[in-house]
Amino acid sequence: MQKRFSGVVVPMITPLNTDFTVDIKAVESIMRLFSKQGINPLVLGTTGESSSISDMESCRLVEAAVRSKAENQCVYAGLVGNEVQGLIERANKYIQLGADCVVATLPSYYILTPAQMTVFYTQLADKISGPVIMYNIKATTQMTIPLDVVKKLSIHPNIYGLKDSERDAERMQTCIETYKNNPEFSYFCGWGAKSFGSLLLGADGIVPSTGNIVPEMYGKLYSAALNGDWAECEKWQEATDKVAVIYQKDRTLGESLAALKVLMNGVGICNITMLPPLTELSESQVSDAETNFAELMRKLG
Repeated sequence: MQKRFSGVVVPMITPLNTDFTVDIKAVESIMRLFSKQGINPLVLGTTGESSSISDMESCRLVEAAVRSKAENQCVYAGLVGNEVQGLIERANKYIQLGADCVVATLPSYYILTPAQMTVFYTQLADKISGPVIMYNIKATTQMTIPLDVVKKLSIHPNIYGLKDSERDAERMQTCIETYKNNPEFSYFCGWGAKSFGSLLLGADGIVPSTGNIVPEMYGKLYSAALNGDWAECEKWQEATDKVAVIYQKDRTLGESLAALKVLMNGVGICNITMLPPLTELSESQVSDAETNFAELMRKLG
């Protein structure tokens, strides 16, 4: 069953000019690379430095992605912040600009009770003029959306799914089993190392940040999954895991995003500019990342 929201959704980096404005030409290039592999972009996700970008530049990014999208692409727009009315207004701007869906994280300043989480997502879903997907990411919010809250919210007519980045295999399996036969609710695995495993269990989609630098590998991984060629799918999982190590190992989340931009700069996609408070890598770190990536790609053929 092919659901409305499914497939490979790569949390796109936000390419920047040196003055911290969005590099529109780079957005267009990334969108073309994604479309060739049947990949959808999630702009303004965690990988897209969503907590640091201005409202004006976020709208420019969404507009550029929508303008560049191919017929086979959906544009998912991330929604991050703590002021609920502002989130609703921004989400409706994204929908008006042509985003197909908004993907909303929990506000991250106060620890919320399950009841407060339910109220938060209900407020968004009631007032946003397009589809809403919940985004569970404990690494940045310090909270987990409980599964009973997900279940309660899954019946809301304007909530279409869950993107879950929690490193919890039992939780992942439970979610997949619960929702894989629900045509109105999609489960996306945001744990890159479990892309193959989640699809094998019946996940509707995957959200791998490593797809920014090797979209072709994820195109092949997902195509193999659709064809039931699980050995081929696992082969590409192993390859993408090796790529992920290059920019993620021994780095904080923010540092890994800077390293990812270094790899993309090395193949001519974007600059290495990061939005404050994140910073660029040192010259020696840049050199090491580029060298290690080039060596790995040679080995992978």
